Amino acid sequence: MRLTLTTLLGVKIDQTVYELIIPTAAGEIAIFPGHEPLVTLAVPGAIAIRYKKTDDDSHLEYFAISGGIVEISQKSVRVLVDRSIYGADIIEAESTAALERAIVLRDNAENQLDLEKAHQLVDRHSVRLKVAELHRRRRHL
Repeated sequence: MRLTLTTLLGVKIDQTVYELIIPTAAGEIAIFPGHEPLVTLAVPGAIAIRYKKTDDDSHLEYFAISGGIVEISQKSVRVLVDRSIYGADIIEAESTAALERAIVLRDNAENQLDLEKAHQLVDRHSVRLKVAELHRRRRHL
C-alpha cells in the first residue's frame, strides 16, 4: 500500500509499505494492505513502518509525530500532521533538556493557557525520547 506522510513543511514519506502502526485517539492501530476505509485522528506518538512483509522488527522505522489526520483506503494511507521527525534524527540529549525545561514551565504555569502550552511541549519531547529509544533498540536487535 502507498504511505504518504505529510507535514507543514512538505512530504516526508511517499513510498510503498507493508504495515503501518499509528497512534490514534482510540489507541494504536495496525494498518495493512486491504484495510477497511477509515478517517481518524492521530495523536502525538510514534509511527512504526514495516516496508516489506518479510521484514522483522529490527527493520521497523520510527517517526515521532504530532497529532493530525489519518485517511486510510484499501490501497493507501495518508497521514497529515504538523510535525514529524525520524528516529535517527532525534538528538536525545537535546530532547531530554527540552523535556526538563517543559516540565519546569508546566510546574510554574500561572494560567490555563500557559499550562496547556507546557503540556504540549512535555508531550512532544516525551514522544521524541520514546521514538529515539525505539530507534536505538532497533539497531541492537
